[in-house]
Amino acid sequence: MSLRTLALVSAAYDLLLAVAMLFAAPLVARLMGAPPPVPLLNAQLNGLFTLALGVGYFWALRGDHDRLRGYMWIFNVLAKGLGALIILLDQVTQGSPRTFLALVACDGTLAVLTWLALCGRESAGAHAPRA
Repeated sequence: MSLRTLALVSAAYDLLLAVAMLFAAPLVARLMGAPPPVPLLNAQLNGLFTLALGVGYFWALRGDHDRLRGYMWIFNVLAKGLGALIILLDQVTQGSPRTFLALVACDGTLAVLTWLALCGRESAGAHAPRA
């Protein structure tokens, strides 16, 4: 899958999640078998953070290829990958609802697919992100 396609899928995923967290966090929590967020502001701030991530994909897509690659390393491989790991660890150690594993599947899949796409391009002669 191309980085461009992964960026568009990730943008749609993050934007949908952001809208849900910003405007319907108690409903989302109930549907996922979790208690309502207290304070609600925490869920809304997570929604705002996710909204910024989603919009960021469009910024990265408009720039050069290195900008997109850098954004994808940080927000798809690092953020989504570690996010999936944290949710999985919480499920194992704290017994969070099993429905949270859907987030692990989505974020983890996007992280792995992005990592594979980025590494495939690097082995074909592209360069890793600069520090």
